[in-house]
Amino acid sequence: MSGEVVLIRHGETEWSLTGRHTGTTDIPLTAHGEEQAKALGAVVGGERFRLVLTSPLVRARRTAALAGLSAAEVDGDLTEWDYGDYEGRTTAEISAELGRPWTVFADGVRGGETAEQVGARADRVLARVRPIVAEGGAVGLVAHGHLLRVLAARWLGLRPSDGALFKLDAGSISRLGTEHERPVIALWNS
Repeated sequence: MSGEVVLIRHGETEWSLTGRHTGTTDIPLTAHGEEQAKALGAVVGGERFRLVLTSPLVRARRTAALAGLSAAEVDGDLTEWDYGDYEGRTTAEISAELGRPWTVFADGVRGGETAEQVGARADRVLARVRPIVAEGGAVGLVAHGHLLRVLAARWLGLRPSDGALFKLDAGSISRLGTEHERPVIALWNS
């Protein structure tokens, strides 16, 4: 039996809907986001997780609760990227200010975390869950778009900035596993 890590991105928020970078600002789900979270429960409700971890932010904790993952343990390492001076701003606004195209993965942020710092947090989470997966167990992680993208990159042995290669929508599920003892993405952005 092969274990897996189930990545659950929180449901929609007002800021995710409008493309605003939502790092440490603790905002709630929209009504649609709550419906997305309930729908996630239909997918993960029958899972036999050995461990479920959630970001401490309300949008992730509420998603976990609505998806039926009430035993989720809060892990601060699953908090979203700290966008510093770019918190609450869109990519278009930041690019206009800089006078060139900007991405968090390639360019980083002023006054916030680097990709490597987010990668170090992802690595700590993975160090915690890999033994469970190696024993054939399932782990659920309820968190945020950029953090989960970095975590997937690190699962595969890629650089934290390679999280840019993975699109991840609000209210989605992804699965990380192994094949022939190598880390793989078993399902993405479903």
